[in-house]
Amino acid sequence: MTTKSIVSITDYTKDQIIGILDSAAAFEVNPNQEILKGKVAATLFFEPSTRTRLSFETAVNRLGGRIIGFSDASTTSSTKGETLNDTIRIVSNYADIIIMRHYLEGAALYASEVSPVPIINAGDGSNQHPSQTLLDLYSIRKTQGRLDNLKIAMVGDLKYGRTVHSLLMALTHFSPELFFIAPEELKMPDQYKLVCQQTGMPYTELSEFSTDIINEVDILYMTRVQKERFTDVMEYDKVKNVYTLRKSMLAGSKENLRILHPLPRVNEIDPDVDASPKAYYFEQARNGLYTRQAMICNALGLI
Repeated sequence: MTTKSIVSITDYTKDQIIGILDSAAAFEVNPNQEILKGKVAATLFFEPSTRTRLSFETAVNRLGGRIIGFSDASTTSSTKGETLNDTIRIVSNYADIIIMRHYLEGAALYASEVSPVPIINAGDGSNQHPSQTLLDLYSIRKTQGRLDNLKIAMVGDLKYGRTVHSLLMALTHFSPELFFIAPEELKMPDQYKLVCQQTGMPYTELSEFSTDIINEVDILYMTRVQKERFTDVMEYDKVKNVYTLRKSMLAGSKENLRILHPLPRVNEIDPDVDASPKAYYFEQARNGLYTRQAMICNALGLI
């Protein structure tokens, strides 16, 4: 049995990504199995989470495994000054796999270097979120029937949004055309635009969120402006409500358009959009259960 940590979506090849998505589809058909019977998963969430933590824990429970861990770092020995190194080494004595979310970029990579058991990165700062990316890809493939040659708009916080960073890296395998819609303060970082240039992915940067773009794309990927990433509250206040998607803006959109959002949302999607058949963000969250089941089993070498 070969185990491996998943720190970044780049830890998977294209074929491995497709394999995970195929496994997720099988788990959607039959999510309740005993593959993880006798296994213990530790969920270490140093940063708040609802969907990611609960879907990972549900994934383990539905596959017959057990869960230990914490969802509030203030209740752990880190408040006494225990280092991440020591926490990981201690917890790895009790668990077969560690699923970790941390507020610092690079924390998951560091954990993977000191842990004798596989680490799954459930988000590290504004860096990467590979499990979200896989459920995004699963959602895209499920709604569009393919992953190749799609037009995808990413809207909102593209500077700090780890979900769009991970998704962009995964899309290098699938030849999309990308539209980056963000205010100047939250533009896609240069390092990711360089990836686009190096891999031949055409992209357009825009500051205006117009119906012209909505009408052109297959996937509209909305993100919230993340208050927790800002050190200056005034800067956050300046951009927090810069874009809001309303149902009326979808009138001329393609029939196959689907709206994704990693959630939670604040003001960037008006509740009137929820009734549209093009709104897919709640189904997208449900897909996280199946892709995370596939990830866990893959990391443990069970599939």
